[in-house]
Amino acid sequence: MTRLSVNINKIATLRNSRGGAVPSVKDATTNCQKFGAQGITIHPRPDERHITRKDVYEIKPLITTEFNIEGYPSKEFLQMVIEVRADQVTLVPDTHYQLTSDHGWDTWKNLGFLQDVISELKENGIRTSIFVDANPSMIEGAAETKTDRIELYTEPYASLYPINRSKAIEPFVEAAKVADSLEIDVNAGHDLSLENLNYMFKHIPNLKEVSIGHALIADALYLGLETTIQKYLECLK
Repeated sequence: MTRLSVNINKIATLRNSRGGAVPSVKDATTNCQKFGAQGITIHPRPDERHITRKDVYEIKPLITTEFNIEGYPSKEFLQMVIEVRADQVTLVPDTHYQLTSDHGWDTWKNLGFLQDVISELKENGIRTSIFVDANPSMIEGAAETKTDRIELYTEPYASLYPINRSKAIEPFVEAAKVADSLEIDVNAGHDLSLENLNYMFKHIPNLKEVSIGHALIADALYLGLETTIQKYLECLK
């Protein structure tokens, strides 16, 4: 079974563009789960341009599935995710004001740092995932950190998919096989959509979770949130 975790950052982006509390991030958290999402993902950034620190603490009591928090493992970020007892923390190598995640970790260059971070998270009972490119060497480095999972950065797949889907999926199939051989579970995320999700799902049988935000929230503008979540769940069958 591949779980669908809905990233609600874009709900917060829309709210923040006007100020106030509409649309409600808390309502989005509750409704996504009610409509079938098997997890909630957020990516709080230091500038709070979408999810804020306050949101992180307000969302936690509403989680009935799994709470996945993405972010760069600064001291402040680690303190926050440990305080709220996230179910999973996905470590990303983003710079302070990066628009969106656009590359995975160099796991060998950052090996000692990642080992220390993951050790601290595991001591606090939090499952860990490292955001990586579909690069066997980087996955081998991830294994050395003792992470539970990797999250494959899937933007290259999504970009090539309309042109040559079989070529687009090849490095991700290979990456998933490498991870499986190293006994690391595999998540995936970034630019996955109703158009390309099912093809990835069919070709990577050991895919544990997909985290989808931008495309899913955009689809919900036209289809409604409940219908949209159901359509994404159908792609994972």
